[in-house]
Amino acid sequence: MDIIEKMRGKLVVSCQAAETSPLNASEHIVALARAAVIGGAQGVRIEGVRNVEAVRAAISQPIIGITKISQTGSDVYITPTLEDVRNLADAGADVIAFDATDRVRPVSVAEMVYEIKRLGKSSMADISTLEEARSAVAVGADFAGTTLSGYTPYTAVSEAPDFALMSQLATANIPFVAEGRIWDPAQAQRAMALGAMFVVVGSAITRPDEITKRFADAIVGERR
Repeated sequence: MDIIEKMRGKLVVSCQAAETSPLNASEHIVALARAAVIGGAQGVRIEGVRNVEAVRAAISQPIIGITKISQTGSDVYITPTLEDVRNLADAGADVIAFDATDRVRPVSVAEMVYEIKRLGKSSMADISTLEEARSAVAVGADFAGTTLSGYTPYTAVSEAPDFALMSQLATANIPFVAEGRIWDPAQAQRAMALGAMFVVVGSAITRPDEITKRFADAIVGERR
């Protein structure tokens, strides 16, 4: 079965940890990925070449691989270079996600898509606007992800998922994945109803520090 079809209509879990997190070690990322699969995830999104290698050895489900590397002179951060693409492909990623926003970039979106296809992998263009998605799909990206909505200077910051962007993508017949600020099953269901191919959930499942903070802040707020 095609890798994308394996995830279609299903949940994909982003298993990542901040640099300051106690979970920031490959063995913990593997444990998170295995737990997600036990819970029903049909794919995982993994950051870092070593983590992708470790998770690939532990599960058979599709892996969306990314790197997060700061670049001089550019705000593009997610899988910014062709070298990152090659390293993720070698590590065993099935899908390679990359920043496809309209910002100063080390490598063009077209070059990134070409290299991913040359390596026999699927490409996920992380975007923040409809036009970015259109441009990425026009040069061959397999699908767009709403990952970066609210994280570019020209998109509004919100605590909720960008359902408006999802609606725009669906109306434009652009294949898309819902990712970003999805905190409960109802939001995931709404994203699917709007036409998402599949839903990626991260912090609400694999970031116990963030989950704890939401509860702690809510309790403190209620007491006040």
